[in-house]
Amino acid sequence: MSKPRYQQEEWREKMKIRLDVNNMFANQIGEKHGFTPEDINNLEKRLVAAHKSIKEAKQEGKLGFMELPETQKEVANKIKKLVAEKRNEFDNFVVLGIGGSALGSIALRTAFTNSYDQKAPRLFISDNVDPTKFKEMLKTLDLEKTVFNVISKSGGTAETMSQFLIARDLVAKELGEDKIAEHFIATTSKDSGKLIKIAQKEGMETFHIPDNVGGRFSVLTPVGLLPAAFCGINIEELLAGAEYMDRRCDTDDIWKNPAYLNATLQYLADQNGKRISVMMPYVDKLKDIADWYRQLWAESLGKEKNREGDIVNVGPTPIKALGTTDQHSQVQLYMAGPYDKVITFLTVDDYGAEVEIPEEYSEIEEVSYLGGHTLNELITTEQTATELALTKRQRLNATINLPRVNEFTIGQLFYMLELQTAFAGELYNINAFNQPGVELGKNYTYGVLGRKDYEEMKEEYESRTQKDDKLIL
Repeated sequence: MSKPRYQQEEWREKMKIRLDVNNMFANQIGEKHGFTPEDINNLEKRLVAAHKSIKEAKQEGKLGFMELPETQKEVANKIKKLVAEKRNEFDNFVVLGIGGSALGSIALRTAFTNSYDQKAPRLFISDNVDPTKFKEMLKTLDLEKTVFNVISKSGGTAETMSQFLIARDLVAKELGEDKIAEHFIATTSKDSGKLIKIAQKEGMETFHIPDNVGGRFSVLTPVGLLPAAFCGINIEELLAGAEYMDRRCDTDDIWKNPAYLNATLQYLADQNGKRISVMMPYVDKLKDIADWYRQLWAESLGKEKNREGDIVNVGPTPIKALGTTDQHSQVQLYMAGPYDKVITFLTVDDYGAEVEIPEEYSEIEEVSYLGGHTLNELITTEQTATELALTKRQRLNATINLPRVNEFTIGQLFYMLELQTAFAGELYNINAFNQPGVELGKNYTYGVLGRKDYEEMKEEYESRTQKDDKLIL
């Protein structure tokens, strides 16, 4: 029996993603905005120290996302076994989760499923608490054929647990209390939090999020692997791609490490006033990778204080765009607006399909020139033309190229961007793995809704400065 393709070195080499940073340097972009190799080499001591810090943190078990390509192999087998049992029983798999509990799964769904095909199995991801949207989703579901995956590490996520309570009540009323365990799966912390207690009480199947893996780094845990497997995505190949990238990046040579080099250039750009990081896929299947990246970059690097407790207020602002769609909206700003952005293109060599453009209307030159070409040529040319135009206008840009969209290349991309984020955190001298800025708004919500121990937050909320009616038009 032949090895799976992801274990074949020749195939792996063909599927290696590539980082092209030519257009970040002065010889392409010009000296005013472009960097030089010396700019990188001048940071050598900091770069080596950052690599050392990451290696030490990994050895100490503080960077759990770096362990996942190995530790989740056994978990993947458990997931595959469960999915084999459930897929014939259920048509609908519903993820109840928000932020890092949802964005990775959305990206995987977009990358690997046909958005126009409504045949089972269907993956629903309910990542907000808009009442209309949630109610509309529930109305479309045949509960007998639906399993809900509740994802919350703490079990205290207000949005997720609210959705769970509603869905549980619906299942209990329509199918019976004895069906709760059959129709719910919990993905949560193994030994702490409230959801694990609920899962044990209800007899739910459970999968665990490692304690040293934060939500926005959790796509390669059961958070992302379980919904992906239900959709027929090869999760073993995803992990293999991440493992392949991990090996590529296991060096302190910045010029051989795509995650480190990209992090360093993004950091230098930010320090040079380019504080907006645009990710612009020219592949519809990758458009939600940009959404996932937006959370990863924003929540990890947007920090008030550095590790010494000094006020620094750092962090580039991530923006998502889509080519060619946003050539007709955002690109005008990128070309002619402030020099405050870095654009990262996501491209593919092989789209997996080719669509020819018919030759018609020979008398109308503005249309007929398209005939005989393909949509593949059109979108690829538009990307390279946009890249050239940006470069001519001295706008920093880089490209991450995938030979094609498959589980192995997406696994590489996830891991590269996660490691890039961790390395950037070292350069900023901040904790890239907490999110204190998110907590204040949550705490006000807890207080207003009557959660115990948040009474002071309710008082502060109710005593807030009232708005001036004159300023509401």
